[in-house]
Amino acid sequence: MQDRVKPLEGVRNFRDFGGYDTPTGRVRSGLLFRSGHYNEATDDDLAFLNGLNVGFHVDLRRPDERDRQPNKWPAEHVIQIASEGGRQETPAHVAALTQENVTPDSIETYMTNYYREAPFKDHHIELFRQWFDGIEKADGASVVHCAAGKDRTGIICALTHILFGVNERDMFEDYDLTNRAVDIEKFLPLASERFNKMLGTNHETDVFRPFMGVRNVYLENALEVMSDAHGSPRNYMTEVLGVNEERADTIRRKYIEA
Repeated sequence: MQDRVKPLEGVRNFRDFGGYDTPTGRVRSGLLFRSGHYNEATDDDLAFLNGLNVGFHVDLRRPDERDRQPNKWPAEHVIQIASEGGRQETPAHVAALTQENVTPDSIETYMTNYYREAPFKDHHIELFRQWFDGIEKADGASVVHCAAGKDRTGIICALTHILFGVNERDMFEDYDLTNRAVDIEKFLPLASERFNKMLGTNHETDVFRPFMGVRNVYLENALEVMSDAHGSPRNYMTEVLGVNEERADTIRRKYIEA
């Protein structure tokens, strides 16, 4: 974990998701990174990030999220991809928190439904396609992130691991690493206080836990709906994202070292 998670001050959940074994070799380290947003990056964070030789960057956030928390990084020379689709006047998680009878179970249900819908949202498909296009062609390292670097980012990183042939145990371990990387137990009370103050609510702390961390069952749901619709997540990548086996082989040769 210490090698994967980079201890940045103002960027949460920044980590290398390479380095895993596959049937043909190990995914190269230092080329594939995932994280939360960069709105609160410190000068030291920026110096570290600028030293990673990043040439390609995908921001999975909606435009309204980018408006509220504009990134301080990456620099202009980096190819930056974002979507103008999916804008929401009221973010869905805020709407979920302002309903009547909000409980930890109701938020768990919200998260489950979110993961079952996320692979088929038009703006996600657009960005997922561009992620695979980018890592196929990019010079240097690539970064994908969303607001917290766990849900949308978790899905696309899992698909990348599936493409490489990373085993399921390691794929889910990487996904679950968010729960330690963001130190949920430390920050959950602070997040609960901030959200309740912002929303004018008085929810118990555990209501906010699903928004801070991940559960493997969430990712399982996303992979399940891909399989239901296309036979497997790999077929979803081919039929929806356009990553056929020829392109997959090109990407594997680039990132897997024997």
